[in-house]
Amino acid sequence: MKGKEWYQADDVAEEYDAKRFSRGGRLIDRREKQAVLDAIGPVEDRSVLEIACGTGRFTVMMAERGADIVGLDISEAMLAQGRAKAHKAGVDDHVEFMRGDAARLPFPDDHFDTVVAMRFFHLAPTPRKFMAEMARVSKEQVFFDTFNDFSTRVLYNRLLPMGSHLYGRDEVHDLLDSAGLELADAEHDFVLPYGFYRKIPDAMAGQFRRLDTAIGGSSLGEKLCSVSWWNARVE
Repeated sequence: MKGKEWYQADDVAEEYDAKRFSRGGRLIDRREKQAVLDAIGPVEDRSVLEIACGTGRFTVMMAERGADIVGLDISEAMLAQGRAKAHKAGVDDHVEFMRGDAARLPFPDDHFDTVVAMRFFHLAPTPRKFMAEMARVSKEQVFFDTFNDFSTRVLYNRLLPMGSHLYGRDEVHDLLDSAGLELADAEHDFVLPYGFYRKIPDAMAGQFRRLDTAIGGSSLGEKLCSVSWWNARVE
């Protein structure tokens, strides 16, 4: 099963977190969440839109910290997982999950303080259109991630169920310019790809992570990083 059909299947939604964020994947989950919080800062009383929210990992995390947040996704099965997660966390009053198309966001201009999209742009068929919509509904900030073309991810990228678009840094800058966004900050991480960490126990992942960050901290290592987080501001 490929593409949108794969992503929207009930069994994929039910197993999504367990397959990606158990074992060494827990390390990925912690690092991604920290990247979001570092970029946004205090979220209490901020209005946030998360594009392609999936099972609500980031949506619920921000709601727990006081954000008023909308999680939007194309998959009703993923949204159901997010609603259950929000209810369990007791943040139903801070979060709304809705099905929608990120290329035609059902919100007026300048509606949210911050718009977040994690694990999205590598799947986006028309990235300029999506970025333009994110910039349109944001008053201040757009935060997103990409998987990078000059990285270890190329070794297995074609084997993924939904495929994946890998970005060069010049391409990201062009994408931002086209949407009238200005890059405020960027982080580049994970020389070892996500798929590697998911295959090993959590305790072992910590050992490899120390090696990973040591390599990534070098001038060559930063260029080899497989993941980038981009913090942009509305001009």
